[in-house]
Amino acid sequence: MKYSKEYVTKEEHIDVQGIMDGLYYPFYMEYCRHQYIDEVLGFNLENEAKNGVNMVLSGYTISFLRSLKKGDTFTVTCELFRDKGDAPKIHFKQSIILNGKVTTKATFTGTCVPATGGRPFLPESLKALIEEAPVLED
Repeated sequence: MKYSKEYVTKEEHIDVQGIMDGLYYPFYMEYCRHQYIDEVLGFNLENEAKNGVNMVLSGYTISFLRSLKKGDTFTVTCELFRDKGDAPKIHFKQSIILNGKVTTKATFTGTCVPATGGRPFLPESLKALIEEAPVLED
């Protein structure tokens, strides 16, 4: 299921060139991804952390295709994928879209770890949802 949220570029995120600083693109993707994780997957990051389960990123790749400018209204998408090798990982493909064109695309990979330390794992509640997700192909 593809999920999306709309955002407006904030003035404080604009650099001296009049475009959004590259640092902020992943932040907008994070806002969308966290809402997706909560609203669609039913995994509330704050509650889970209080219960000793931390969802963390293990990596991401990002490609910048076009720049956003001050005041742009854009859409961020998020879609869940399961790991090809059945590792305890989840993948999120995300895009930033402005006027029907992709400006940025990324894949974020995450897992869960016990707050006290230990090996990566996926809680049973997430495993059931991930079984329905498509496999992330390279």
